[in-house]
Amino acid sequence: MDRYEMLGVSAASAAPWTAERVRPRTAARVIPRLRFSERRLLLAILDLLMVNLALYGALALHPLLSGPAAPEPHQFVWYIVLSATWLVVGSALDVYDLARAANLSRSLWAAGGAAVVACGVYLLLPLVTPALASRRAYALLLPTFATGGVILWRGAYAKAFTQPLFRHTMLVIGAGQAARVLAQAVAGKDGDGAVGLATGHEILGFVDDDAAKQGQMIEGARVLGTRDDLLRLVHMMRPDELVVAISDLGSLHEDLFQAILRCWEAGIPVTTMPDMYEHVMTRVPVEHAGRMLHVVVPLGHAASFRLYLLARRLAEVLVALVGCLVVASVVPLVWLVNRLTSPGDVFYRQERVGEGGRTFHVVKFRSMVMDAEKRSGAVWARRNDDRITPAGRLLRKMRIDELPQFWNVLRGDMSLIGPRPERPEFVDQLAQEIPFYRMRHAVRPGITGWAQVKYGYGASVEDSLIKLQYDLYYIKHEGLYMDLLILLRSVQVVLGMQGQ
Repeated sequence: MDRYEMLGVSAASAAPWTAERVRPRTAARVIPRLRFSERRLLLAILDLLMVNLALYGALALHPLLSGPAAPEPHQFVWYIVLSATWLVVGSALDVYDLARAANLSRSLWAAGGAAVVACGVYLLLPLVTPALASRRAYALLLPTFATGGVILWRGAYAKAFTQPLFRHTMLVIGAGQAARVLAQAVAGKDGDGAVGLATGHEILGFVDDDAAKQGQMIEGARVLGTRDDLLRLVHMMRPDELVVAISDLGSLHEDLFQAILRCWEAGIPVTTMPDMYEHVMTRVPVEHAGRMLHVVVPLGHAASFRLYLLARRLAEVLVALVGCLVVASVVPLVWLVNRLTSPGDVFYRQERVGEGGRTFHVVKFRSMVMDAEKRSGAVWARRNDDRITPAGRLLRKMRIDELPQFWNVLRGDMSLIGPRPERPEFVDQLAQEIPFYRMRHAVRPGITGWAQVKYGYGASVEDSLIKLQYDLYYIKHEGLYMDLLILLRSVQVVLGMQGQ
């Protein structure tokens, strides 16, 4: 079977389209194929519609539950505050993760829980929310309506928007390791959570000049042809996007380059594997970046970026001052608990690598036995490490052991948010094995970061690679939105006792 028959057409019918032309994308589809950002926007808009309709319905029933008194007129600020509360709680509980939103049970559980929490917080806010009715039943109306509306909408999304009709389709140029990694991510086989078709994206096939790869299957999609077939395949399959999965873009054959340009002229968006991988996984595929620096680090910032850094530093100093007071207040309790379970020092100091590769000593509450590395030397901390004391296990679960690092923030060694600082012994090893590893030292390390809230604890070179991918994603997209998102997720980790 040749590659034309694989597509269900004869070579004769395909022949007219081997010429260098492709049908322009002039006719709009009846059903739009939504991209990642558009899907998240759709989720947010309909979520907000549901919770605000719930508030309107609850207010409409107010006179029935409050007696003959005249109903309080609706105020626009009530809806604004409810919308803001929902967005904060929803972001903290990660309800806009597309993989979770597309999984029916996970989506209903997460979105329903977020609705209950958001409405509970909203009803407790003074002055900017409507007064409760005299009857207790009124307090249940808003959470009940909001939870029901959000669950119905999220259920409809999980059922409808993951169907083939709504999937954003891609044709991938290249069928090597970079293309395989992208296909695994899109198929949800990256080992980091269910993603891929659940997010509404699908790979239609691959184009590669290697004759040995023709007809091969890669994660359920076939290698369909060579560069000479690209325009015909685009015309026939009408992909929503072309993805170039070739690490060395300078090696593109001139004919392939011209074919890609013609697809672009015809209105087919073109992107690269690292950019698409970033959208799918929210991390940077450093091992497939080659020498393309723009894939790994930001090559420029907006004019307001310095103002953002200044404002963030001022906020960090204020928070660190309050944090140091909190640390001082809990030191006696931590000392007492450690004294009873594992006598020794209250604090633990350890050398770490910070901004610019400079070393400093991080300060933490001791959570391991005294002299834990006296015999073994520097080793990776393990999940359920037997060196952790009973008290230390609780401190780690609630991230209380990290509190003394407010002193490092106050000194300027660290920020509240950034890559976690690593030990010099491990940095030298990891820099040799992982490309671009030292790029994480371009910013100050943080108490919490994108890798901490997305991946958790790392105890190997493989874990360090994944965490580096998340760290570089933060560095590329550093800004107020990312900082607030990480802070909200960190609160969730602390309250859920998900620390390691």
